[in-house]
Amino acid sequence: MNRNSVAALAAGALFGTGLAMSGMTDARRVLGFLDVFGAFDPTLALVLGGAVLTTLLLFRPVLRRGRPLFVDAFHLPTRRDIDARLLGGAALFGIGWGLAGYCPGPALAGLGIGAVESLWFVPAMFAGFLLHRLLTRS
Repeated sequence: MNRNSVAALAAGALFGTGLAMSGMTDARRVLGFLDVFGAFDPTLALVLGGAVLTTLLLFRPVLRRGRPLFVDAFHLPTRRDIDARLLGGAALFGIGWGLAGYCPGPALAGLGIGAVESLWFVPAMFAGFLLHRLLTRS
């Protein structure tokens, strides 16, 4: 295993641990956050706020390093346009998130802690990846 793979594994493990510790692997918490007129649960807002604050504080200093620790250059997005694919993908993501209470990160972390919902969500997610690949092949 090379240095990049070890770094990616460590970053993923840290991210998954954070999701599990904050309760974000529990789809009911996410659905509670989305239920603003019912049993509202603000936990997700606190987790998102922590992520935004960390990014605001560290994004620029990290970019000033000139390059990441384990690769030759940063790979940042260059496109700034908003097109139908972006809007459609965002809408489908939001609909799926609202129906299931899961998105890919927490679903995969949920597998690690044995969350039952992940057992049906993750295969469906990969089926969606495969369907997208088949439909967008040129």
